Amino acid sequence: MIARRPLVAALAAAASLLLGAEKKDEAAAPEAADPSSWYAQRITQGDSGVTVEHHWSKGRKLRAELVVQGRPVLTLVNGEFYTIVDPMSLTGVKIRRSPEALAADRSRPNERPFGREGEDAQRNGAEIVRSDKLAGQPVRVLRQTDERGKREVWVTDDKRKLPLRVDFFARDSGAQTVTNYIDWLSALPLPDSFFEPDPRATLETVEYADYVARSASTPVGPAPVLFSNLLHGK
Repeated sequence: MIARRPLVAALAAAASLLLGAEKKDEAAAPEAADPSSWYAQRITQGDSGVTVEHHWSKGRKLRAELVVQGRPVLTLVNGEFYTIVDPMSLTGVKIRRSPEALAADRSRPNERPFGREGEDAQRNGAEIVRSDKLAGQPVRVLRQTDERGKREVWVTDDKRKLPLRVDFFARDSGAQTVTNYIDWLSALPLPDSFFEPDPRATLETVEYADYVARSASTPVGPAPVLFSNLLHGK
């Protein structure tokens, strides 16, 4: 029995170290999640069909995956560049962002770069027209009417004011589109590499002024710029 005591003590010490390591890993896991990170799925339906989008962000970094008629488009906004990639051909364009866009990153480093339709509508003069419920959740409905048409934004009735639905009626064409946000999640453990393009992709680098000049007459890159404020800063 005496000879076994060192072995028992060693096993106990090893178990204690292992348990301590597991507890340390468990304690570190919540720290890996960034409180400024977000995810949401957005589905838009209208006369032109259905568009499905997945949005992730970490601070001002953005990754957006868009599928239109079975063809994917990847948008990445990270630091100096706004990148658009065709994942099927692994080609695309890296556009240097404007000084105004980079200044907005510095002044609002933790602001979510997507899903801000409620704030945008209020900034453009929208008014709260009613309180309602959407899928059992209390919401407030903002309405903005201008020369383009009528837009209603349904936002959660809490301090987050997350958009859940956007209805838009175009005055000139009579077309109506409905966008629904689903699966809002926050505080996700997203690595910085998630917001970088695939290193195998062939990307053309375009300076901001060149992009503005070229895009006035011809498309630049595999898809349009979908988040213009993140490129232009306006």
